[in-house]
This record gives sequence, C-alpha cells and structure tokens, in this order.
Amino acid sequence: MWPFSSHAHLDVARRKQARRDEAIRVARAAVPPELAGGPEAEPYLRATAREIVQRIAKGEWTAADVLDAYIARAALAQDVTNCLTEVFFAEARARAKALDDEFARTGKICGPLHGVPVSFKDTFDVKGYDSTIGFSSHADKPCPEDALVVALVREAGGIPICKTNLSQLIFFFECANPIWGRTLNPYSKSYSSGGTSGGEAALLAMDGAVLGWGTDIGGSLRIPASFCGIYSLKPGWSRISMTGVQGTWPGFEGIHTVAGPMGRSVDDIELGARLVFGKQGGEFDPAPLAYRDVDESPKKLRFGFYVSDNFVKPSPACQRAVRETVEALRRAGHECVEFEVPQARRAMEIFIGITAADKYKTLSADLGDDPLDPGVVPVVIGPRLPGWLRNSFAWVVGKLYKDEAMPGTIRAACGKSVEEYHKWVRQRDEYARMFYREVWDKHGFDGIIAPALAMPGLPHGSVQYLAGLACVDLLYNVVESPVGTVPVTRVRPSTDVPTAEWTDQRVGRGHGSPFVERLLYGKGGGDRSGFYDAEKMAGLPVGVQIVGRRWEDEKVIRMMRVVDEALGPRDFGPGSWKVQGK
Repeated sequence: MWPFSSHAHLDVARRKQARRDEAIRVARAAVPPELAGGPEAEPYLRATAREIVQRIAKGEWTAADVLDAYIARAALAQDVTNCLTEVFFAEARARAKALDDEFARTGKICGPLHGVPVSFKDTFDVKGYDSTIGFSSHADKPCPEDALVVALVREAGGIPICKTNLSQLIFFFECANPIWGRTLNPYSKSYSSGGTSGGEAALLAMDGAVLGWGTDIGGSLRIPASFCGIYSLKPGWSRISMTGVQGTWPGFEGIHTVAGPMGRSVDDIELGARLVFGKQGGEFDPAPLAYRDVDESPKKLRFGFYVSDNFVKPSPACQRAVRETVEALRRAGHECVEFEVPQARRAMEIFIGITAADKYKTLSADLGDDPLDPGVVPVVIGPRLPGWLRNSFAWVVGKLYKDEAMPGTIRAACGKSVEEYHKWVRQRDEYARMFYREVWDKHGFDGIIAPALAMPGLPHGSVQYLAGLACVDLLYNVVESPVGTVPVTRVRPSTDVPTAEWTDQRVGRGHGSPFVERLLYGKGGGDRSGFYDAEKMAGLPVGVQIVGRRWEDEKVIRMMRVVDEALGPRDFGPGSWKVQGK
C-alpha cells in the first residue's frame, strides 16, 4: 500500500483500459452514420425512458436504433470525460435484436423498460464482467451472477450497456482511481464529476444512457448529480436490494450504504424506484415494501429550508440555488419556512467517529500495492496517526483559526474499541431522534430544501483539503432520511462572486469552520486563492437536496416533481448537454 507502491497496478490498468477501448471502437464502428451524432439521433437522446418505451410500443422506434444512438453518445462521453469502466455493447446489441424480434412476433413489449439503455456504477455485479471498484486486486474475476437490481432491469426489458467509474475506496467525492483514471465534469475539464458515483453522473449528463444506478453512504449519489446537472434519489435504508452490489466495507452497518436511481428527469427516477422498491432476492433484502403511490392532496406543501448548516458556509451559487427553489415554490403556492439545522457539526463528528472506528482498515483492505489517490490519503492516514499528533492538529486548527467546527471532527477520526464503537452508534441514534424531534415534529415539514454541497464543483485534487464539505450530505445518512437531488441553476459570475459575507467571519450569517471557509473563499480584499472561483466555474450546474422523513421515499419523489415543475424550463434534462468547457 502507498507510500510503498509497486507498479503492478499499471499493468492491470493498461490491460483493462485496452479491453474497454477496443470494445468501444468495435461498437462505434458498427453504429449507422445517421445515428452516430446527427439530427436523426436527437429524438432518441431527448426521450425519457417512458417516452422510449411508448414509441417502441407504437412501432415507431426499434430497440436497436435507440441503442445505437446511445452507444454512439456513450462513446463520446467516454472521449470527453473518461466515465466508462466495463462495456457490454455487443451483448446489448444482441439483447436489442431479441427484443425487436419478440415485438415483431407478438406486438407486445416485455416490460416497463423495454428497449431502454441502462448503465450501472462499477459496484453493481454484471454476469461475466469484473467489478473491480478501482482495485487492481479485483481485476480478472468475472462475476458469476447479476446484482439483483441488474436482474430486475433485464426482467423489465431494460438493456444494460456499461458500468461507470467511481472514487477509490468508494469514499471520497472526486472520481478517480488507479485502474480507470479520473472522470472529468462534462461541463468543464478542470473540475470533477463528483463522487463516488461520478462516472454515472457524467455519462447521464451527456445522454450516454437513459437510466443509471449508483450508491450513497455520505453524498455519493447527490454530489455528482448536482455537479453534473442530473437527478438522483438516495432512498432510505432497506428500500432497494444491495444483493450483488460490491463495496469496501463488508460487515459494516454503522452507516448504511444504499443504492439508488440516477437519471435525466423525475419521471425516470420514479420509474426506476417503482421497478426495484421492495423486490427481494435470495437474501431477503430489502424490506418487502413495494412502491406506494402518494396521495396528491394536499396541493399545498410545507417546506423547511436553510442556506447554511453552520458547519461550512455554502458558496453564493449554492445558496442562490436554494433561494431560487424557495421563491419558485412560494410562487406555486407552497409554504417555505427557514430553520436552523440542529448541531450539524455533531452529525459530522458521529459519521467520522463511527466510520473511522477500525482506522479504516476494512475500507482499505484490498488496496494491495495500489497507490492512494491524494483525495483519500487524509481518510486512510488520519486515524492511524498517534493520538497526540492528531489532537495537536485539532488544537492548532481551533486556536489559530478560532475554529469551533473542525476540531471535534479531527479528534473523532481515531481508532476505537468495540465498547467505544457501541457508544458512538448509540450517539448516532440519539442524534437521529433529536433531529426528528427538533425538525420534523416541531415544524411539521413535508420536506426540506438544502444545498447539495457548499461548492458547485471541485477542482481536481482539491478534496484532500475539503472533506469537511460533505457534512451537508452525510447528515442525512446519519439520520436515515431519503433525499432527492434536482438541478436548479448554473454558476453565474455576474451574481455569484463571494463578498465580505463569505470572506470575513464577522460579516453575515451562516459561517462555520474558518479553516475550511478560508480554503474556499480566500481572505478577502482581492485575495483569489480560494478554491471557489465563479468565473472559472461559469456554467457549472448547481442542484439542491430535497429531504423527506424516514420511509417516505415516494413522497420525496413527489416533492422532486413539485420542485421541478415550480422551477420550470431551465436547460436541464435529456438533450441539454452541448459542450465541455475548459
């Protein structure tokens, strides 16, 4: 393991990437010229999953033509962003032909995803292909069976076409690993697609698939969805099967990893959820609770919202996304009430305290000789430092920066005995009860509108300094809330430049860690050293989180639709990607 890495992983990486690239080359060459990016492909790329199925059912389209348009676009997405890992275009073509032959014979579609191209984060097992999840040690070990979600997609007539890139260790929110490399943001090559489901988000943003699947333990569905301008749903635990979904934490249940749909519209998110909610495999996973239709009344909903959780103050662009959402909801007749998140820093401490309990040894067990990405070095190394050194660093951050937010998190990142671990889990449950009492019960909210992150995008290599930004997301993993992500706006240099309200802790509301905010916004007075730069970020998408109560996943999807309709047309959805900037 780093820092004593060999170069063996390079041979694995070259072999795996060459195999992928050859499969893409062969598939691309077989796409008819008129479907390889011209105007004849546009109707297919602009269609939602339901629209594709409807057109095929009417005999207007074929699954083969739809697939060719998406293969061509997936290949382009790979060229632009490096988002693909395993590709199965040849098998997909055979499946599309079989569907077309069956439809020609019977006149009937075989399910709600008939002919729909679907992609999966590399964590999902697909029979006959590796699930490397970024480890060289996992290469050349084809999976014997499909993950249950993959099997359900096939059963519904969907066509799996590829798997997508993810973050090393599946535990930081850029998208890079030693086997598949780095995935770029589809709107700017200088910025990350987000993580850990970043390859999936980049592919969907470029119309390389119709429906996708990712996972989330601390923002991994929501951060890349916001960065890339797509939709996602992080369901509550035990709504979607995790059978056949690989991870880096076998046996860990302190914070649950969940699988969820990603797509280019709320319709596609709902279709994916309807397909898999409550469907059990042989392991009796998940809870047998199928999709429940939500009563559309009352028409007026009560939303809580905040523009800062007081752990790290979100950027002007991310705060504006929340405010524009609130303004749109109010215009549509809904009630929106600002509130303060109770003890957000405590949620961050609990998340780190629980996940770091074994010093991240399980998380990194399969690294072998693979080098560590700088983004995960603090995660892996931090808990293994001597206690005096870690505590000294916490003391310096607190005293030098007058920071009351970060020191507790730094101290929590240490190894723990089983007895201590149990105490931290108990604190998790106590915090969740307090949150529900002080937020849901006290205010009677139907849902919450929150920033998706403090930043609209991350420059490559920056997350090693900015792990604290994830507090706004992982809070809802700690309390087990279902959360949807909806794209709202794009960064505008004319309105989104930080003023003294961001650069000076003495000015304005919502400040959190001075240490982290200095890294984001600089020191003010013309200092441009911060990672947040509205001019460089111009055009990057910005989304919001839409949060619901436990077991109200379907209501979250309804609220996503309410928000989406209230915001109106805004250049997101199928066909919205045009070009990647610098």
